[in-house]
Amino acid sequence: MKDQKTLYKEAMQVLKDTSRTFYLPITFLKNDLKISVAAAYLAMRAIDEIEDHGDLSNEVKFDLLMATSELLKAPFDNEKYTTLLAPYSAQLPEVTMRLADWLVFCPEGSRMIVQNATSEMSYGMAKWAKANWQVHTREDLDEYTYYVAGLVGTMLSDLWEWGAGIQTDRELAIGYGRGLQAVNILRNQQEDMDERGVSFVPDGWSRDDLFAYAEENLAKGDLYMKELNKRTILLFCRLPLALAHKTLKAMQEGREKMTRAEVEQTVEEVQAD
Repeated sequence: MKDQKTLYKEAMQVLKDTSRTFYLPITFLKNDLKISVAAAYLAMRAIDEIEDHGDLSNEVKFDLLMATSELLKAPFDNEKYTTLLAPYSAQLPEVTMRLADWLVFCPEGSRMIVQNATSEMSYGMAKWAKANWQVHTREDLDEYTYYVAGLVGTMLSDLWEWGAGIQTDRELAIGYGRGLQAVNILRNQQEDMDERGVSFVPDGWSRDDLFAYAEENLAKGDLYMKELNKRTILLFCRLPLALAHKTLKAMQEGREKMTRAEVEQTVEEVQAD
């Protein structure tokens, strides 16, 4: 077992290598909350890499994600996890293969918060992989975005309560996560269809309807910010939300995404406010 100092250094490097959106906000957090959120991101990225893998069949994804979900419900058995992934180890990235390390890295007091949320997410990802991510109704979209992003919001709220005594509204937390995911869906809409044959747009919806869905949930995210009274936590949550708002605006103007200069300006604005 690696010592915590080495594990911290390696975890933060993997985090930096795998996340353009969340690495900087996580550095705003302090002490155990910083480590807890970093561990949570890595654990959830571990299963996300299985869900998104281009060379694994949906049946294999379902089996791996369901089994991982079960392993996360108890003290994590890395031997069983390694055996589960062994046939695919050459295809899966480091962040996935090292799930056990990210859980060890997580402070003991918050570990089950992270495990429970990741377990539920893994279950939801398995369910949607089996359904080939075919969204037909608003209820389908709500369910999918809950599993892959709304859950992040509720987990963060549990961590804020654990680490800082801050209580937040569950539905606003879910809306915060959903809003960020809806912007991702809009940004990747054509790519998802071209490369995967997948559409997250409900039957009969126009792109404008999807924009309205994103705006509705980002508005809940704005209300969620008002419940956070600790500056480091507020900074962490506000940056992805601000980037999502501006990305949505850019797409509504017909652009694919924000410019690098706009991103840098947003980071400066959030930190200065």
